[in-house]
Amino acid sequence: MMKLKVKNSSGLTRIGEGKGSKVFDVFNVILMFLFLLVTLYPFWYAIIISLSDGKAVMANRVSIVPIDMTFATYKVVLRDPSIVTGFRNTIIYTVVGTLINLAASSLCAYPLSRSQLPGRGIIMKLIVFTMFFSGGMIPTYLVVNSLGIIDSIWAIVLPGAISTYNMIVMRTFFMGIPESLHEAACLDGASEVQILVRVVLPLSKAILATMLLFYGVGHWNSYMNALLYLNKKDLFPLQSILRNMVVDGQLSEAQTQVGGGSSFQVVETTMKYAVIVVSTLPIVLIYPFVQKYFVKGVMIGSVKG
Repeated sequence: MMKLKVKNSSGLTRIGEGKGSKVFDVFNVILMFLFLLVTLYPFWYAIIISLSDGKAVMANRVSIVPIDMTFATYKVVLRDPSIVTGFRNTIIYTVVGTLINLAASSLCAYPLSRSQLPGRGIIMKLIVFTMFFSGGMIPTYLVVNSLGIIDSIWAIVLPGAISTYNMIVMRTFFMGIPESLHEAACLDGASEVQILVRVVLPLSKAILATMLLFYGVGHWNSYMNALLYLNKKDLFPLQSILRNMVVDGQLSEAQTQVGGGSSFQVVETTMKYAVIVVSTLPIVLIYPFVQKYFVKGVMIGSVKG
């Protein structure tokens, strides 16, 4: 392959590739664009179905753009008591659960990142063991039940307080912080807790933002814990309500009244997609704000150490 040397305005020599490289670049861009379309189209399809008229959906006329666009479905969704309650519960579970996850993971990862910790190797082996072997669903349920936290927020946020994989990534990131900072803080009389809060965590914004995204998305999309530990419908998160609608076909009384008659199935379909969009949109809107930390945090936390 022929290479061309070109001098830029700063006088530095840049090696450019020949025609083969340009063909590869074009092919790569086209491939990535097609991959982008395949990835985004399901979400776009949910949006256009939820915005389309019921008759157009019944006739299978909706594929690229909304037909006879209307926001009536979203008005029904946002006024439905069960969906509003589920949305509120999901926000509470996500915020409280993510804060507990970050606190517990940091308090576990920091000591394990310190070479002075006695038995650190044995402790890490025991922690890694839990990634491959666990008690299972029934023993976990018995533990939660014995703690008396069934039908409470703690049944949702406490059983998965620490993700072993995420904790190991945080530990690896903490190990990359220069030891000289620890020594300087110790000379100033700082305790280990003060070092963690005032030195380590301020330097770990990238990994904290990454874990915030990981844990937050996990809580937002979770429905299994609610299925196991919650019996009261007023405690159900939004994903459980969405699951009941999509899998079991359960609609609330308000949705049934809107859909009555021959158009019931059409209203049910548009309602399902509207709830899917409402449940997905908050995470999609948050991601751009933490994306710049996301790649940096994962790469550093997974490569170093």
